[in-house]
Amino acid sequence: MTVLGHYVDGKRTTGDSERRGDVFDPATGRRTARVALAGTADVAGAVQAAERAARGWRDASLARRTAVLFAVRELVHARRDRLAEAITAEHGKVLADAAGEVQRGLEVIEYACGIAPALRGGFSENVSTEVDSYSLRQPLGVVAVISPFNFPVMVPLWFVPVAIACGNAVVLKPSEKDPSAALLLAEWFTEAGLPDGVFNVVNGDKEAVDALLDHPGVRAVSFVGSTPVARYVHQRGALAGKRVQALGGAKNHMVVLPDADLDLAADAAVNAGFGSAGERCMAISALVAVEPVADALVARIAARMGRLRTGDGRRGCDMGPLVTAAHAERVRSYVESGIAAGAVPVVDGRDVTPDGDPGGFWLGPTLFDHVTPEMSIYTDEIFGPVLSVLRVDSYDEAVELVNASPYGNGTAIFTNDGGAARRYQHEVEAGMVGINVPIPVPMAYYSFGGWKASLFGDLHAHGADGVAFFTRGKVVTSRWLDPRHGGVNLGFPTQT
Repeated sequence: MTVLGHYVDGKRTTGDSERRGDVFDPATGRRTARVALAGTADVAGAVQAAERAARGWRDASLARRTAVLFAVRELVHARRDRLAEAITAEHGKVLADAAGEVQRGLEVIEYACGIAPALRGGFSENVSTEVDSYSLRQPLGVVAVISPFNFPVMVPLWFVPVAIACGNAVVLKPSEKDPSAALLLAEWFTEAGLPDGVFNVVNGDKEAVDALLDHPGVRAVSFVGSTPVARYVHQRGALAGKRVQALGGAKNHMVVLPDADLDLAADAAVNAGFGSAGERCMAISALVAVEPVADALVARIAARMGRLRTGDGRRGCDMGPLVTAAHAERVRSYVESGIAAGAVPVVDGRDVTPDGDPGGFWLGPTLFDHVTPEMSIYTDEIFGPVLSVLRVDSYDEAVELVNASPYGNGTAIFTNDGGAARRYQHEVEAGMVGINVPIPVPMAYYSFGGWKASLFGDLHAHGADGVAFFTRGKVVTSRWLDPRHGGVNLGFPTQT
């Protein structure tokens, strides 16, 4: 059986560790490959390769860096279908959703192609007599990216292109559940002209994560995952003296006011609740209906759910399987817990008949009504296709409920009242807000990230925050008493 290894210093390798993990096709339940699980020595080798490469890459001109990234963009765009197929084969999300993931990753590559203005410093002449002062932004060196299973292309591309454009070398540790896409990306970066060692991939589990957090050669760590692990990564990385941005979990609320277009809101709730089988940190998992709209809204959502087709993502279905058998069982246990706690199961996903192999990791879209704040289906991040409806009597009660959550990743409000929307965006405690937009993921030139227990660290992903995270500032004060003339050159200036 195929063993998926690592990508270090421009080539694939299975490393020194003999530990292996299993990779499954979630739509069939069959094992399709094995993946090498890096040990401490494997991680050290990847970091060493990155350190060697970083010394040269930091001195590469901005023109060269962006030329490589333009070539990467063209390769990824031309081969986006291959990437989408790799995502579906190992994660399970439907092909259309996988293609959308690739597109969002491409947007960050395109942002990184234009990184030069974001790296400009400032200059002040004659801050003192014949003394000038100016600021620079310089790369950190070797940075690590630890990415989750739910977006094996998009999340690495939140960080890797920006880090490389800023002059750093990268060691990526993708999820061992779906490692193939990261290996393809690393090979394509090399094909585009990136020097060996600037982009490395090590597959692995907690042992690899800890090795990256502890290695003195790693200057910064970018992480996306659950809140408990994000907190752990932040604490351990910071203790080792690293810069850390750790994006954690979420319990995203969608508030529907009485004046909202209920058909638009119902469409949005289904799209945001069940896309990618609910396995995304921006999924809407709590719908807050401000009375008297709950009955009409729940009926509309249930009707739309009845038309969804759950099955193999390669068959044109609307929603695919969950990523592993263990995760499917975990989500199923939450459905059972919700029923036991007294929530009303309007649509029970355990009853789904999938369009796919019976061995797949199936659970259909699930809708609960009359959920209360103490129920585990509300308090916990389920990370599956479970949508909970909570009923409140006023806008103020809705905001109080949302702000009481320990998470603050994203939220949405549906209303036709501009004043209410403006008030909500001001009062709600979340890092990303949608107004009649259910999944307010920002474009690449803005930054992605939440508040409270959804983010550990000070800077968000990509955009201006990403550039600040992957560079450090330096201020130079200079005096030149005897400037020299560089001679005559009538040639047109060029970049090298």
